Amino acid sequence: MSFDSFAEFLAMGGHGLYVWLAYGSTITVVLANVLSVRLARKRFLREAQALVRRNETAQAAATDANL
Repeated sequence: MSFDSFAEFLAMGGHGLYVWLAYGSTITVVLANVLSVRLARKRFLREAQALVRRNETAQAAATDANL
């Protein structure tokens, strides 16, 4: 399918609104998924580091109490 002008390309033979909304919503959903995974990963790593620090502190306190 070829178009004579950029305006025709955007109009997509009268179906442009549907086509561009479909592309836009797809891109929005994909970006939202990528961002949510990245944020969840950062949160998980932060919580895991805090847990490791708590365990190390508790171990050190237990070792000091046994001396």
